[in-house]
Amino acid sequence: MRQASFGNSTITLLQGDITTVHADAIVNAANASLAGGGGVDCAIHRAGGPQILAECRSIGQCPTGSAVMTCAGNLAARFVIHAVAPRWRGHPHDPDLLSSAYLSGLKLADEAQARSVAFPSLGTGAYAYPLREAATIALSTVSRYLMRSGTSIKLVTFVLFSATDLAVYESELVTIAARE
Repeated sequence: MRQASFGNSTITLLQGDITTVHADAIVNAANASLAGGGGVDCAIHRAGGPQILAECRSIGQCPTGSAVMTCAGNLAARFVIHAVAPRWRGHPHDPDLLSSAYLSGLKLADEAQARSVAFPSLGTGAYAYPLREAATIALSTVSRYLMRSGTSIKLVTFVLFSATDLAVYESELVTIAARE
């Protein structure tokens, strides 16, 4: 399953490059210093241009489990939401922090009246969050958020880097959609 409806909104899954996705908001897997980094963060800064980093520098920092918003520079989006996932250490609070990073991003998108948001798999790259657990947290958090009334968000796309990531998210989406 690569698509499921939750309330008046839809979650879709695709494998690809998040920097090429057309959405009102693209979510960046940022670090707390907002200084740019590797993986998705590097790709977004490279494709978006120096305006994004300039705004990140003016903001300064973003705590783990939170998000901030900047312009999208040269990207095919209105803005970039920089969400900071926890580094996986197996602590009991890691799931709450990961969920909070997604929720913070969704709330910022709603405040900006975004209708579409593209997320990567937060925390599963350099931060080493276990993929299946991260997918469950991501999809559960986003689906619950979309079920609430009043959200402007009609489409959330998870843009997964690899076929393996996509397959895990597909499996988890089937499970979560069956519960709703």
